[in-house]
Amino acid sequence: MKTLILYASKYGAAEEIARRIAREMSDAVVHDLKQGGIPPIADFDCVIIGSSVYAGSVRKEAKTFVAKNADVLGQKRLGLFISGFAKDDKYFATNYPQSLLDKVKAKGFLGGIFDPKKAGGFERLIIKIVMKQTTYVDGIDQDAISKFVEELYAK
Repeated sequence: MKTLILYASKYGAAEEIARRIAREMSDAVVHDLKQGGIPPIADFDCVIIGSSVYAGSVRKEAKTFVAKNADVLGQKRLGLFISGFAKDDKYFATNYPQSLLDKVKAKGFLGGIFDPKKAGGFERLIIKIVMKQTTYVDGIDQDAISKFVEELYAK
């Protein structure tokens, strides 16, 4: 199954997750939604879209891509993932059309990374208050990634 993995990342966690997903698949192309030259969706059997989430919203690049391509995405084996530390299904419901969510084969919260060297002052403060965290954390969930890939292939 030829797979296109698209991601939108602010600090790199969604990119790292996309690359880890690709390592578990036999024929995957990974592409940053911020860059042009997105390969034609028609060339792929499966499309995975991932984004970090901030203040309840996925990255603009992911939302825009999905809105422009919802019809063709609905005809593909589709996976959606969110990177970050908050796990709440409302993030899928508030960021993606229900018609597309009804067709998703796999969706998941696959963890995140907090790097205080990359975060701004406000973000560091929020993470300190909410997560009680001030140092680097790699919270990417490899088990969740493996489960995500299994679900994508299973249905």
